[in-house]
Amino acid sequence: MTAGVDEVAIAPLRERVRSVLVERTGVSRRKATMAVLLVGAFTVSFTITLLVVVLDTVADDLGSSVSIVSWTITAPMLVFAVVGPAFGTLGDLYGHKRVFVGGLLGAGIFAGLAALAPNAAVLIVLRTLSAACGSATGPSAMAFTSRMFEPHERVRPLGVWSFVTAGAPVLGVVAGVPLVSTVGWRVIFLAQAPLCVLGAALAWWLLRDTERRPDARFDALGAATLGLGAAFVLLGVNRGGAWGWSSPPIVVAFIAGVALLAAFVWVERRVAAPIVPPRWFRTRNVAFPVLSQSFANFGYMGAFMIVPQMLQDGAGLAVATVGWLIIARPLTFAVVAPLAARVTMRTGERFAGMFGSMTVFLSLVILSTTREATPLWWIAVGLGLSGLGLGVASPAMSSLLANAVDDDQLGAASAMQQLVAQMGALLGAAVMISVQEGTSAQGVLPSYANALVVGAGLCVVAGLLASEVRSTARTANGAAAGPATP
Repeated sequence: MTAGVDEVAIAPLRERVRSVLVERTGVSRRKATMAVLLVGAFTVSFTITLLVVVLDTVADDLGSSVSIVSWTITAPMLVFAVVGPAFGTLGDLYGHKRVFVGGLLGAGIFAGLAALAPNAAVLIVLRTLSAACGSATGPSAMAFTSRMFEPHERVRPLGVWSFVTAGAPVLGVVAGVPLVSTVGWRVIFLAQAPLCVLGAALAWWLLRDTERRPDARFDALGAATLGLGAAFVLLGVNRGGAWGWSSPPIVVAFIAGVALLAAFVWVERRVAAPIVPPRWFRTRNVAFPVLSQSFANFGYMGAFMIVPQMLQDGAGLAVATVGWLIIARPLTFAVVAPLAARVTMRTGERFAGMFGSMTVFLSLVILSTTREATPLWWIAVGLGLSGLGLGVASPAMSSLLANAVDDDQLGAASAMQQLVAQMGALLGAAVMISVQEGTSAQGVLPSYANALVVGAGLCVVAGLLASEVRSTARTANGAAAGPATP
């Protein structure tokens, strides 16, 4: 009771301080809120893939093997995707401010403990717990973003949002080697902890809580079946190449995953407040944007995993040269995603989704033509086009999804989108690596070209799915004229 009275008592003072800060700095409330949300999301996403290229260093430091330490990346990626829907729904029910702050705080605490991990097993557990907490920030941040902007304005901030959520893990891979060689992997996580705690404090002070639904119930059974089912499927996809697609653990993982996902569908059709309403799958501007993003991620992230090896093993490029070349992808994404909103607001989300998917398709076709004598600028063009395509398509599809669901379900919808997109990315990496390994007898470069062609084909599917969405109608000056007919 006292805590509630104290909160009511300090609320006017807190609001007054906020107003003074806005006046003194000249930064609008919306911009300050977006900055806090984006920095929080970046902080928890950046380190998920940070160790991907320095696993041998970490393994030597902990007296373990690369195959074991690789779970410091695999496990966080899996849990980051599968627990998001539960956090998204919790935010819709109990307020996204609490979920965002709690997730950021938990991520920081476990990151700090991970920096002190004495062995590989403890590091894997702590990194997984940190990622699980961090996954709460994504759906809540998107829910805040969508609430702050009108439907016709959302594509612009979602462009920046898309860069952060998709670009942070990519930048983590690029920055892994120089950071670890300069300050060490422990120091990186030790620095992440206070940044997360500071971000949580700023978010608690700045953010206004979203409306809550105290009379609603949390679909615990739906969250459990969806999370476990997706986890088993992602585990099978992620480790199938390493353990063998017909090995008993992988077969069991797929069977269990499919069975649990079928149980999830059965549960959602019968509960009063489903975590993922079945009607979403019959809604054009929910189902098609989510699936389009998933297939585009298949090609985008699959190529991200195999192109560096192709350039080193096939084209004979030095590691340092490859490192500079692959920066073209996140750099182009960073530049394009915020600017593409202007085009999308005039041409509509449907065109942006189709254009983006087909641009990723073109990039994979260009990269599949790589030979030992291919000019570096041509490879950079292929990589840059990939960032351009996803930078245009991703915010447009996210905007359509946000506009197609009720405000009190934005968190759950965003989490579902995060899960399906992550499944597409992991599936793309697994399938394209398997294609390359399965056709290696044709030669190094031809086998990589085969894998890239498979990814390109899925990008065509993404473009076809994007062609089925209904854009928000636009006037000549880009203003919203009202929603298109469903």
